Amino acid sequence: MLELQPHQRVHFIGIGGAGLSAIARILLERGYSVSGSDLKGGPLTAALSADGARVFVGHEASYVQGADIVLATSAAPPDHVEILAAQALGIPVYRRKDFMGAILRDGDTIAVAGTHGKTTTTSMIIHILKCAGKDPSFIVGGALANWGANAGVGSGPSFVIEADEYDNMFHGLNPALAVITNVEHDHPDFFETPAQMRAAFKTFVGTLAPGGSLIACAEDAAARSIADEYRATGGKATTYGISNQTADWRAADLRFDGELVTASIWRHGCRCAQFELSLPGAHNALNALAALVAASERGVSPEESAQALESFRSTARRFEIRGERDGLIVIDDYAHHPTEIRVNIEAARLRYPERELWAVWQPHTYSRIRQFWSGFISAFDGADNVVITPIYAAREEALDGVNSPALAEAMADHGGAVYAPTFDDAAEILRRGVIAPAVVLIFSAGDANQIADLVLGGDA
Repeated sequence: MLELQPHQRVHFIGIGGAGLSAIARILLERGYSVSGSDLKGGPLTAALSADGARVFVGHEASYVQGADIVLATSAAPPDHVEILAAQALGIPVYRRKDFMGAILRDGDTIAVAGTHGKTTTTSMIIHILKCAGKDPSFIVGGALANWGANAGVGSGPSFVIEADEYDNMFHGLNPALAVITNVEHDHPDFFETPAQMRAAFKTFVGTLAPGGSLIACAEDAAARSIADEYRATGGKATTYGISNQTADWRAADLRFDGELVTASIWRHGCRCAQFELSLPGAHNALNALAALVAASERGVSPEESAQALESFRSTARRFEIRGERDGLIVIDDYAHHPTEIRVNIEAARLRYPERELWAVWQPHTYSRIRQFWSGFISAFDGADNVVITPIYAAREEALDGVNSPALAEAMADHGGAVYAPTFDDAAEILRRGVIAPAVVLIFSAGDANQIADLVLGGDA
């Protein structure tokens, strides 16, 4: 079992990614020596460098020299130059799922899992606990708007972490409290079938610490089933929902009034609070309810949680309003699955019913596009106009017939779409075509979020 020592140097391959940059942040704040490499820099690596990490742009064998441990991103292949160099030097190489236990071992781990909504739900739990004075440590997949970081070391006993299912990372967390927002097939390059993904979530629940608790969304059939099975083994499981009358906690009387969503909170048939949220959509009301339930497990009253939620602001790249200019609002969102795209378009319609809605989409990974092709084609039905950029390959090689021009052509029966070969082309299409008042919603889990700056201008 991995044991970390304060004098050790940990080297990260892929330090600029959301997951590894957060771990690097935790180790830096705990006094470890940190180095890392990535193909390019960015805000996360710049912040780590400013706080003492040694960050290299590009990958070379020499970068691992002097390291005691190497932590590699899931995207790094076994023959990666720095992995091979570390192995030649006798330096142990770990992936996240084998590394996390060493970070979390001494804490009260609260892990939030789910195909959709886990970043926002995790962020809300962190925000509530911080507002309640419980000061948790945390790792989340985006910078918290209220607190300015994607990771931090707190003085309280709890460690709140976004539980990533890819590469089965969440199997190494062994939480005391687990949240499952939903279970829908994703990451087809790793989970070939929906059954494989559901099995991974069941294994995650099986890693709950003795006496631990599960919180699951009653609106999602797979999450509800996993909760029922956990209860059947003697485990403690609590459900939450909106329309499902059997849920232990419910958000009712939802109202969408401009930029606000309000709901009354019921626990076992008794009204206990009301929250007001500045994030649009019923899906975010569900996320807020999950966070409120989790906080109640750590002694925060529903009323106190509801008050904290009033000041919660969106996590970076989760329906993040990047700016407004001349009647044009530009929103950046990380959505890269058909369900996520559809609910965010619905949320934008609720918030801005009188505005024309443009969707800019950077498809993410060839395997995902091939697997969910028909779902993506219909996911944009609620948008007035769609612009598609080239596919962000991430860790993958191109697949024959899977490309953005073909996607645009396939959308002909769903209102159509325009292919933009470059980000500059996409920005030019928007500048020529958008008639204010309008909303541009950029969907990208890659680097197309920079289109917001091209449209708004540097001083927006």
